[in-house]
Amino acid sequence: MKREHIILPADPADSEDRAVSIEGMERGQRARLIRKTRNDLGLSQVEFASRFRVPVGTLRDWEQARAMAPDFAVAYVRVIGRHPDMVAQAVA
Repeated sequence: MKREHIILPADPADSEDRAVSIEGMERGQRARLIRKTRNDLGLSQVEFASRFRVPVGTLRDWEQARAMAPDFAVAYVRVIGRHPDMVAQAVA
């Protein structure tokens, strides 16, 4: 059984709080970057997914940290954040 290193222990005073592993923290940070990029562009999830050719279900999973966005997706989102029109034109 794989043991995850806990970097943020659960608050014992909060029955709904959970400990956060290194992997969980990274997944959350990637989710935040993707949500922020989309929000900064003023796009809904459906609009962003359509414009940049990302399956909307995958985008939702990444943004809600249900799945960790792979490295290539994080790089793609960073490029979208810097050059959204160029990327949209390239994938059109």
